[in-house]
Amino acid sequence: MPQTKPPFSDIQSLTLATLPSLPVRKPDAHKGQFGHVLLIGGDRGFGGAILLGAEAALRNGAGLVSLATRPEHVAAALARLPEVMALGIESANQLMTVLAQASVLVVGPGLGQSAWSRSLLSLAVNADVPQVWDADALNLLAAGGFTLPVDSVITPHPGEAARLLGISTAAVQADRPAAARRLAEQYQAVCVLKGAGSLIAAPDGRLSRCERGHPAMATAGLGDVLAGLLGALRAQGLPAYEASCLAVWLHASAGEQLGKIGRGLAASDLIPVIRQLLEEQSPCLN
Repeated sequence: MPQTKPPFSDIQSLTLATLPSLPVRKPDAHKGQFGHVLLIGGDRGFGGAILLGAEAALRNGAGLVSLATRPEHVAAALARLPEVMALGIESANQLMTVLAQASVLVVGPGLGQSAWSRSLLSLAVNADVPQVWDADALNLLAAGGFTLPVDSVITPHPGEAARLLGISTAAVQADRPAAARRLAEQYQAVCVLKGAGSLIAAPDGRLSRCERGHPAMATAGLGDVLAGLLGALRAQGLPAYEASCLAVWLHASAGEQLGKIGRGLAASDLIPVIRQLLEEQSPCLN
């Protein structure tokens, strides 16, 4: 039988009319119905990244949030986010119990590329749950020795995309739609290619572009917030492509709203605005 052209050849613009929504919550809803997000990362010197991701997951509807990080970051995590279960991990075997309880993994914010980082990523690879890979998880994936699990989302910026594809950053930027589609096909994952006009590509050929955003978003930590937000949406039942589309739109729209104030945007500034936008787009109750 001859092959047919994929049905999703055009790029869809993300708008309120095309965005997926989270379902309304029943009055008797409980935390066990909205997933358990486990965030893995925060090597020495990078503890803030994993905290930003955890706060984004918590504030956008995940039922339970845990983070696995270096022991020296636990005190700061508990002071900032007492609602999050913070685990100090010295060796990978300490991660196994909470890994078995998680329904979604977010791997990579502040992960680093040390032996510690590799050991935690090796455990994540074998976890049979939806995953979001960001930052150094992608750099370790590009370096070889790891296989991306099924039902994953990858969130590279252009430099990380270039390493994953084995091409230059300039080549990625010269044809961003082609790069996003190639990443989705090569890794059989939903790809969020970040940058101005972020793209979301699925292995089946679907491709969406977000036209929201602001130059004030050119600052550290915003990718960590996006990763945590994605984890929360996946924990609440959205499939990978739909969760990615909604997360990118919320993230960019929050940045656009805050960017009107001007320079000096901090990544944590986005989190309450994203929460408000999510409630407007997907009300918790009718």
